[in-house]
Amino acid sequence: MVKLNKIYTRTGDAGTTGLVDGSRLPKHAPRMQAVGDVDEANSAIGLAIVAIGDAPEAGWLTTIQNDLFDLGADLATPVTDAGDEPWALRIVASQVERLERQIDAMNADLSPLDSFVLPGGSPAAAAVHLARAITRRAERSATAAAAGAAINPQALAYLNRLSDLLFVLARRLNGNGANDVKWVPGASR
Repeated sequence: MVKLNKIYTRTGDAGTTGLVDGSRLPKHAPRMQAVGDVDEANSAIGLAIVAIGDAPEAGWLTTIQNDLFDLGADLATPVTDAGDEPWALRIVASQVERLERQIDAMNADLSPLDSFVLPGGSPAAAAVHLARAITRRAERSATAAAAGAAINPQALAYLNRLSDLLFVLARRLNGNGANDVKWVPGASR
């Protein structure tokens, strides 16, 4: 477990932040943008959990929140040509596969899509849609970081699957799709 004795360190006052391996980067570096966007997605999922309440889906999202802390640590640990140190925390294929199993199980009960879905419906579904949109941003930030530095491919896959899971979950929370708000092209012309 991580033990935090002191919240402020003053080490970032000059605009840099420390990575897990001890190296430092500017706080605005693409890698740090991705870490921050993952943190924001995690926070949005926290709001979705509150909106969902005691339903079983809240437990799934709590597990995902823990995964997102793992993912943030993964992004904050540079990949080296020599391979990972034993202490490096990485997202692994089984975490991505768990999301795929959850997506498949939820999707089996949903009504088929016949239009794009607008973010909304129930308050819980709307909160999950917001988390999905923020997760998509985190994915864009992570792929931008990967354009300039080696990033664990499983971390990128996890973010991609997570946004899919959140979309399917929002539909589930909207009466298995029955209460989805559908896009009507040109309806407001």
